[in-house]
This record gives sequence, structure tokens and C-alpha cells, in this order.
Amino acid sequence: MKPRATFRGVVLHNASRAPHARAQGSAAQPAAARVRVGREVAGRGGKGVTVISGLTLDAAQLDELAGRLKRLCGAGGAVRNGRIEIQGEHRDRLVAELCRLGFQAKRAGG
Repeated sequence: MKPRATFRGVVLHNASRAPHARAQGSAAQPAAARVRVGREVAGRGGKGVTVISGLTLDAAQLDELAGRLKRLCGAGGAVRNGRIEIQGEHRDRLVAELCRLGFQAKRAGG
């Protein structure tokens, strides 16, 4: 069949089957989640906190990891809504430690 041009590019009729087949193959292996390490100040009176999101751990493992990271930074923090919040600006240190622990961590924000 002839390819049909659209606003976003060319649509190939046979190409629609290929991504679906790849999606089934990747569903068999769990994909590693990308961990984001960012900084937030909203709702905290101008005080910045480092927020780690995207962790796929249960509550007990999240609490254990939070305690370890707080000790590493020498700062307080909490686990809220499945995210770890650590007081202060510690993004670089936390990204390095999370990568050392085997997570795919990435610094988010400016």
C-alpha cells in the first residue's frame, strides 16, 4: 500500500504491527524505573528540599533508603507520597549514591 502523509509525518500501514510486537517482548522483562532527583521550594517558606521520585520500592524499603540517604547528607527529611524529601540542596551527592546502589538516577531541574 502507498504510505499516507499526515501532519506529523508518514503513516505506514505495516509499521503499526512492529511496535506492538516489541511492546509484548518488553512486557516480559520489567523495565527499570528512572529515578529523578530534583529540588523544590514550593509550600516550604522558601526553604529548599531535595526530592527523590520514581522509586519502585515498598514502604519499608523506602524508609530504610531514606534513613541511609539522610545519614549520608547529614540532614533531616521524610517520606511522603512515595517520594523521599531531604532538607537542603544535596542533588549531586544523592545522584552519585543512588547510582552506586544500582538505581538509574538522574538530576532533574536546573
